[in-house]
Amino acid sequence: MTPRCPAQGGGGSSSVGRSPPLRPENIVHQTIKASTNPAPRASSRINHMCGLSGGGRRVGGLGLLGMWTLTALLTACAVAPPADAPAPAPPPAPVPSAPPIDPPIAPTTPAAPPALHRPNARWLPADWSQLPGWADDRAAELWPALRAGCARPAPGWAGVCARAAAFNPPDDGFARDFLQRELQPWRVESPTGETQGLATGYFEPLVIASRRPRPGFAVPLHRPPADLAQRRPWFSRQQIDTLPAAATALRGQEIAWVASPLDVLVLQIQGSGRLRIQEPDGSERLVRLAFAGHNDRPYRSVGRWLIEQGELRADGANWPAIRDWGQRAAPARLQQMLWSNPRVVFFREEPLPDPAAGPRGAQNVPLTAGRSVAVDPQAVPYGTPLWIATTEPLSATPLRRLVMAQDTGTAITGAVRIDYFWGTGALAEQQAGRMKQPLRLWALWPR
Repeated sequence: MTPRCPAQGGGGSSSVGRSPPLRPENIVHQTIKASTNPAPRASSRINHMCGLSGGGRRVGGLGLLGMWTLTALLTACAVAPPADAPAPAPPPAPVPSAPPIDPPIAPTTPAAPPALHRPNARWLPADWSQLPGWADDRAAELWPALRAGCARPAPGWAGVCARAAAFNPPDDGFARDFLQRELQPWRVESPTGETQGLATGYFEPLVIASRRPRPGFAVPLHRPPADLAQRRPWFSRQQIDTLPAAATALRGQEIAWVASPLDVLVLQIQGSGRLRIQEPDGSERLVRLAFAGHNDRPYRSVGRWLIEQGELRADGANWPAIRDWGQRAAPARLQQMLWSNPRVVFFREEPLPDPAAGPRGAQNVPLTAGRSVAVDPQAVPYGTPLWIATTEPLSATPLRRLVMAQDTGTAITGAVRIDYFWGTGALAEQQAGRMKQPLRLWALWPR
């Protein structure tokens, strides 16, 4: 649990450069027409010779010559005439060549964006696959917190917020697709390169109170004094308890009275809370106390003081242990612990029409239990979605999920540093009070 005291005011693939595939009209189909006039038949020139007869015998050489000639002619007539020889085909017409096809162009990976430098942090570009457990979160549960943050968007978020407001993710897959399409993940680290930090928790206390002082309800909660802005710093916690001038300045500024100074302390550490308040007529109302200012004194951890005093071990100085110690301590010793922290927080009362609505954080939007965190605004701007990789309080069980940067706190300083909002009530108090876990952090920012 860390002090709240928030500040006021709050690559796609490339097209392949190749020619289109050849269509049928790009290819020339041509039929070669052969001649239909037959070549002269050889048999037509020699068939008339086959009709010669021997005639009468001739005497002497002439007779022998005639016989030889007749024999030659008969032999020629016995040979089958050759088949008609086709006319030689003309050479085929040339087919126009297809346009050359460019070699495929290899897709290029977009160059990684340069690192982003903020006053207290450095952001390095990351890939979605580097976010541990990214596919396991109930991403659609972020939407109420995302829409709340978009009511006061950070610079550069107007377009994404408009599309997020019009988009109602039907399931976690659609929500993840939207975020991956719209946003670029960045690993958050310190300016010196440290990637591991600290996650603590806070909650909204619920305190029983009375509108008028009465037995058992004698410790007041105050609005800001009229001269708070003129006197810097204002009276310390010890001075408020001991100096008449401080008591005079606070007279008439009481909102309500509670049973124990520990109730006041927890409300001041958390920066806001709820009162179940009894009115003078005996009726009860549930109201909210919102942060309205502080005395401009430094915050000092009462847990650290108890460790230094030897009252608590370093690994056990959480809020449940501090409360238990205070309830058992002698009044003088309890007062010493309270005075060790000079900072005092003042409140304003607000109606609570919707009990499900969380308190307003430094972004001036309602916080969402389990989906809102406090950050150092010099490292992460308000309204930034974050992916956190940490563990459950006093456990090694992973706590990996989407959250929104919507608040800050006095002790929330540095790059890899969050205060996780657990919600309202006793269970939230137990979880928040015990949370002090290692943290890795990614910011999601518009492309």
